[in-house]
Amino acid sequence: MGSQLVMAPNWCGCGVLSSNSRKMSTNDFKLSSSPFKFSKPYPRSAYRVTAYYGLTTPPYELDALEPYMSKRTVEVHWGQAHNEHVEKLNKILKSSTFYGHTLEEMVKVTYNNGNPLVEFNDASSLWSHDFFWESMQPKGGSIPQGGVLTQIEKDFESFTNFKDEFVNAALSIFGSGWVWLYLKRNEKKLAVAKTQNAVSPLVWGDIPIIGLDMWEHAYYLDYKDDRLAYVNNFLDHLVSWHSVMVRMMRAEAFVNLGEPNIPEA
Repeated sequence: MGSQLVMAPNWCGCGVLSSNSRKMSTNDFKLSSSPFKFSKPYPRSAYRVTAYYGLTTPPYELDALEPYMSKRTVEVHWGQAHNEHVEKLNKILKSSTFYGHTLEEMVKVTYNNGNPLVEFNDASSLWSHDFFWESMQPKGGSIPQGGVLTQIEKDFESFTNFKDEFVNAALSIFGSGWVWLYLKRNEKKLAVAKTQNAVSPLVWGDIPIIGLDMWEHAYYLDYKDDRLAYVNNFLDHLVSWHSVMVRMMRAEAFVNLGEPNIPEA
């Protein structure tokens, strides 16, 4: 589920890529040796074409993650903090338009090689929050099965090693940020990374698989300063391994075949 897109009357016809998952199964992820072809970012258009984004509802009831994430936390985090990025981005887009860009493409372009444009923080935060809610499910967590577990064990030597690395990265973030499981495109290997503020692996061309929000608003109402309990409960009880499987299958296709370019209208 990507951010809902409300299109202006003269919209070019390019929609938002959806991460809605359907029931799928796989037991292995085979990354071929064919080179990945990066799509080139498109320049700002001289035409007045604006995409306005809406607040996407999490794919479960707001109390469905209890007791590990309270309804109150979801209401504040999603209904206030997340929604603030929606409103701020839409306000910015009234005077700064992108021609035929999805939200993901906007994040990549506005990062501007480490010199972010004004749109970046809210666009990237909006994308990451949509990704975060879809990284969880009621009665999630525990140890994955099948191809997901096989790939994690291949790249981290064991699931325990992955979990330790993920937890340590999360706890070592100074200030606000995110912790990610992502696929390195060139190495075709899973890795863990921590990022500051609104940055995600998208900006360096890699593929996010799991994203955990480590901003204080994500955990303080439920855990106060106990970030270790927050991260452990995310991995043990909340992470959606089904979403992870779907994302890994999509990542496999992008790495093996090349991510399709968005056509220029």
